[in-house]
Amino acid sequence: MKKYHEKDSDLVSFLDSMFIEKGLSKNTIKSYKSDILDAFNWSMLNHKVTLKKIKKYEIEGYITYLFNKNYKSNTVNRKISSLKAFFLFLLKKGQISENPLSDLPSPKQEKKLPVSISEDDVDLLLNAPKQDSFIGCRDRAMLELLYATGMRVSELINLKFSDVDVTRSIVKVLGKGSKERLIPFGESANEFLRIYLENRSKRSLSKSIQYIFVSTKGSKITREAFWHRIKQYSSNIDIAISISPHTLRHAFATHLLNRGADLRSVQLLLGHSDLSTTQIYTHIAKQRLSDALKKHHPRG
Repeated sequence: MKKYHEKDSDLVSFLDSMFIEKGLSKNTIKSYKSDILDAFNWSMLNHKVTLKKIKKYEIEGYITYLFNKNYKSNTVNRKISSLKAFFLFLLKKGQISENPLSDLPSPKQEKKLPVSISEDDVDLLLNAPKQDSFIGCRDRAMLELLYATGMRVSELINLKFSDVDVTRSIVKVLGKGSKERLIPFGESANEFLRIYLENRSKRSLSKSIQYIFVSTKGSKITREAFWHRIKQYSSNIDIAISISPHTLRHAFATHLLNRGADLRSVQLLLGHSDLSTTQIYTHIAKQRLSDALKKHHPRG
């Protein structure tokens, strides 16, 4: 069977429009392409038709197939969303006469709370890197900045010197959809960032390297490398749950709300375009309050 080629003109035009007109990130574009190619290849294999000719009942069969493959509803919803956008694009271009997904309801979304850790556990993690090495100084500064700002790890590793104002303790972050936001950070993050930058300046690194966080060889640290560093630190301390860079983003939001921050401010700091995305953290905060009440109140 001949598979749908990723250079198909309709697919290329659609992805270009998503990138140029919608300003979506490269990772989101990559997900769109993967979802559409998977659906097309399934359609060709099972019905011998392209997506331009696929019928509603055939799409429903594809969704059933996804659930039979044990995909979670969140993943299925994403794949449906990708196909809806593609069909809408084809409809506007006159390539199809009707959208087979126009009135198809999305599967019920799973409500999965993000994993958060306590303030004590954050302190353990932040103190794990040893400050007697370049790598230790770098990792401490990265962890401190993640927790102080709530930025995504992809935003952190892409920080350049021009993005950080140490004097005013403000960082400029380029988030999803190439949207910029300014985030203040506290004294602790500022202190360890300064220590790292002083340590970094003493190394013989090329002046053309503008990224702040680098390896011992001077190349930009990758998200995978930093993830492995966190795994190593978390294995050395007594934290029961699995820790990732995103865990500190969750902790940042949860701890702010626990201490009385308003939801709108947390939304702006996290760079969420939709307030409903931020609201999931209120469930975590409420759960912590409930647990504290049951543990400490005489009639809990």
